[in-house]
Amino acid sequence: MELMVSVKDGEVWADDSGAPVDSGAPADGGLPIVLLHPGVGVSTVWDPILPRLTARHRVIRYDVRGFGRSPAPTASYSLVEDLRAVLDHFELGRAVVVGSSMGGATAISLALDSPERVAGLGLFCPGVTGYSGLEVPELFAEIGKLAEAGDLDGLVALGRRTWGNAGVGDDPAVTAQLRSAIPGWFANQPHQVPDAPAFDRLGELDVPCLLALGEQDQPEAVRCNEDMAARIPGCRLVRIAGSDHYPALREPQTVAGLVLELVQSLR
Repeated sequence: MELMVSVKDGEVWADDSGAPVDSGAPADGGLPIVLLHPGVGVSTVWDPILPRLTARHRVIRYDVRGFGRSPAPTASYSLVEDLRAVLDHFELGRAVVVGSSMGGATAISLALDSPERVAGLGLFCPGVTGYSGLEVPELFAEIGKLAEAGDLDGLVALGRRTWGNAGVGDDPAVTAQLRSAIPGWFANQPHQVPDAPAFDRLGELDVPCLLALGEQDQPEAVRCNEDMAARIPGCRLVRIAGSDHYPALREPQTVAGLVLELVQSLR
């Protein structure tokens, strides 16, 4: 079921799969799963893994403000506050939260601020607030020049080279993700209030956690993910050999299997 969900001073597009498709699944579908997309993509990045998840579980995903099918923000907001609003709308007291990149950072912020709402964390190539090692000045300078010139094609090409380097040629799946996400980078900038720094608090996490990194991701991202996994108590670290920053596109069966393993371990 697709619908617009009210958040503070705005709304976001969301999709609720409803009851599990598999008639052999538990009556309540087990724990619900919430999927949070990366900043270099939108909620459709999860399409390749949805069938396996929705067969056994209720799955909810949404587009961050300004991304995909969600309207651009017109007032201040934070990613973790919007996530809480989505959970409240769907009456999810507790869920397995799965986040990729930017979505991973939001999932971690929720687990630190409201641990009672997070049954488990599935982090794929995650970001984290308060970590400075991801800053690449040359990259941000190039993004700024292309943005000033209004060169969307140039931004997409840069994005493919930077975050989608496991692909070949035009790579239509990654191109589509970037074209849907890039407008959100600039529409959100004046309004998004950064969530509190979390990197130095990772040792406080007290929920089962899986962290999967893409071995073909940016070296800075790989290093960040290794540092994060080392700080999170009991974290399971998985290396996905065929993935860059788009694990759900590159290795969908692996990603779906890891999410299901995480959920099953919580029962």
